[in-house]
Amino acid sequence: MNAQTTENSPKIKRETKNKIRVEFERTSAWTRFRLKFLTGNAFWKALWWLFRLILLLGISYVILQPFYTKIASSFMSREDFVDVTVKLIPKHPTLDTYKAIIAESGYFTALLNTAVLSVSCALIQTIVCSLIGYGFAKYKFKGSKLLFFLVILTMIVPHKTLHLSLFMKFSYFDIGFGDWGLLNLLGGGISESFRLINITSLSLNNSYWPLILLSLGGLGFKNGLFIFMMRQFFRGVPDELEESAYIDGYGPMKTFFKIIIPISIPMMITVFLFAFSWQWTDSFYTTTFFTTTGPKLLPNIIMIPRSLDTDYAGKTLFETAIRNTCGLLILFPLIIVYLFCQRFLVQGIERSGIVG
Repeated sequence: MNAQTTENSPKIKRETKNKIRVEFERTSAWTRFRLKFLTGNAFWKALWWLFRLILLLGISYVILQPFYTKIASSFMSREDFVDVTVKLIPKHPTLDTYKAIIAESGYFTALLNTAVLSVSCALIQTIVCSLIGYGFAKYKFKGSKLLFFLVILTMIVPHKTLHLSLFMKFSYFDIGFGDWGLLNLLGGGISESFRLINITSLSLNNSYWPLILLSLGGLGFKNGLFIFMMRQFFRGVPDELEESAYIDGYGPMKTFFKIIIPISIPMMITVFLFAFSWQWTDSFYTTTFFTTTGPKLLPNIIMIPRSLDTDYAGKTLFETAIRNTCGLLILFPLIIVYLFCQRFLVQGIERSGIVG
């Protein structure tokens, strides 16, 4: 009897719902409207929906208004900056600011140099941080916790404290420490009788080498964060995959490149995008290592073109708009990259374990 009642109960509920729906549809339109929208529950739902809408609109305005202001001012002519009736919409829109910056700042040369440097550093950092993160996640060895603490420490130490030491290290670069550096020994730094070469150190500033070497050593910009992200991801990879590879005769490196790397592509793309974006807009390392000469990079295009006459009443506003336009030209390629890669970025962040 109980089994029969249990079997028939879903039918009874379904038939009851259908009956209520038919009766509701047979009532007048006003009655349906009153029952659906003029109840206390409907009122509170509408009020909550209106509150959320106003809140989201306010937050969106606070976030987007500065960007829109910079974009709008980049299309303004010099007359618009002294016209009190012009607020956010240009009255005399023009592309003269963009044309002057691109023509006089060497924008495309700086774009190419920055792209080469950013892609190179991002690729190296992605591979190196993946290897280091995999080692921390899957191998237990003495001192691993201390080493990982030092990795986390690189995320905490302010970069300004390293400015002078980095500059001096690559101004007088040598492989080793102090008097026991390789070039210093070969150049007769200890004894003139052992001199094999005529130099005791190298100056690597004003070249890509400092950034490349830091990336190879896992000490590039934000590499501590990348190592942490890769470690968190690899900790979620089942150990059975590696055990199966070892049974098939794979070694640690072959397992990493043949088994682990293919399943880590979304996470590695995320790390690559972060490294690429931060290197693209970096001003700390570029101003540290590129002091006099060297390749022209995008941060160097922030300038006031001579062809733009800024000597008038609205000089301050106009020059600010010009610098903002330079910033927009720097960020525009990153926006294009984000539009095509946002799916990988979101997926990698979710898998990294740094949110939630």
